[in-house]
Amino acid sequence: MPPGLLLPSRLLQDLPLLGSLSMVSHVSGRNGWVVWLTFAIGLLLSVSPLPQFMEIFRPLWLALLLTFWVLALPHKYGMTTAWILGLMEDVLYGTLLGQNALILSLITFLVMSLQQRLRMFPMWQQCLVLLVVFGLAQLAQLWLSALTGNRQPTLALVLPALVSALLWPWISYGLRGLRKRLKIN
Repeated sequence: MPPGLLLPSRLLQDLPLLGSLSMVSHVSGRNGWVVWLTFAIGLLLSVSPLPQFMEIFRPLWLALLLTFWVLALPHKYGMTTAWILGLMEDVLYGTLLGQNALILSLITFLVMSLQQRLRMFPMWQQCLVLLVVFGLAQLAQLWLSALTGNRQPTLALVLPALVSALLWPWISYGLRGLRKRLKIN
C-alpha cells in the first residue's frame, strides 16, 4: 500500500491484517492518560511546600515515576518523555532551560541501559542500583548548578537520592497495582 494512501475505517476493518493492526493501536493507547496524570502529580509533589528542615530530603518524584514507567513500558516511554518532562520541570522551577531535562534524560538512559537486569533483581537490589543512578544524577545536578553559579556546592544534594531509593518499593508496588487494575499497556 502506498504510504500516502488513506483508507476509510470501514475498509480497514474489512482487511484482516490492517483491521487487526488498527485495533492493536487503539487498545494499546487505552488508559495512557493515567501515566501522564502520574507525571502531573509528580510535578506537583516536586513543588509542594515542605517544612524548611525537610526540604533537603525531598524525593525525586518525577525521576521515580519516570523510572517506573520506563521499566514497565519501555516501548512507549523513554528519552523523549524524559526530555519533555525535564523541560516542564525547568519551567516549573525557573531553572536554566534544559538542565532538568538533561538530568532526567541521564536517569532514563541509565535505567534503559540496565532495564533487563533491573527487572530481574529483587527489590533490595533495585533500590541499591537506583540509589547509584539517582546519586549520579544528583551529582550531575550539583555540577551543573556549580557551573551556572546558582547554588553553592554541597553534598546534601545527594540526600534526595537516598530518600528516593528508599521510597522505590512503595512507588513500584503502588504503580504496578494501578497498571494491572487499569490494564495500562
